[in-house]
Amino acid sequence: MLKINNLHAGVEGKEILKGINIEVNAGEVHAIMGPNGSGKSTLSSVIAGKEEFEVTEGNILFQGEDVEEFSPEERAHKGIFLSFQYPVEIPGVSVTNFMKTAINETRKAQGLEEMPANEMLKKIREKSELLEIDRKFLSRSLNEGFSGGEKKRNEIFQMAMLEPKLAILDETDSGLDIDALRIVSNGVNRLRSKDNAVVVITHYQRLLDYIVPDFVHVLLDGKIVKSGGAELAHELEEKGYDWIKQEKVSN
Repeated sequence: MLKINNLHAGVEGKEILKGINIEVNAGEVHAIMGPNGSGKSTLSSVIAGKEEFEVTEGNILFQGEDVEEFSPEERAHKGIFLSFQYPVEIPGVSVTNFMKTAINETRKAQGLEEMPANEMLKKIREKSELLEIDRKFLSRSLNEGFSGGEKKRNEIFQMAMLEPKLAILDETDSGLDIDALRIVSNGVNRLRSKDNAVVVITHYQRLLDYIVPDFVHVLLDGKIVKSGGAELAHELEEKGYDWIKQEKVSN
């Protein structure tokens, strides 16, 4: 699904990613953990194609295709979804209209007709019920006046509607109370399948109690310095990151 080879990237001449290698297969959930400033959000932004970041070496293959020349929109149409750490407010555009536009633009890029209105409404109803979203919420302006939990739940609602091949969740757990965390995690788990993949970026092990990863990678100073199974997240919760830094120095 996703293969990253020796990825070096930065912004305004400052190198942030210093040789990332990772492979994510369909059906897998990968967690990327690391302290502040280690490059986690930069990695998600580079995969999604945010234009302020410059790739200086290496490549990103999505379903075997090099995506370097693709715009963020083209990557989204091919099935890459990024859930933002800080979703932006778009006054005057309702959640429902935003989703209709996003879905139909993707269908258009794939050479398909617009989704019939009755099918769209059925899908909106199903996915909002899945994420315990109140119907009134769907007529509100996108993210305007939303609480932190509502914004994050809305991001997962977008993911549910768009059904991406690869979903990248950038610190979806930040600012969530336990109830919102459970609802968001349940939504992600019910959307998991053998045909899609999820990359979860987080500081905290608590999210991984709900969305159990197949692999955990530790990012430090722009490099993946350790990988393991779900138990690695528990070890990080217990010991912090210092032992990995010391291990890295001694190696």
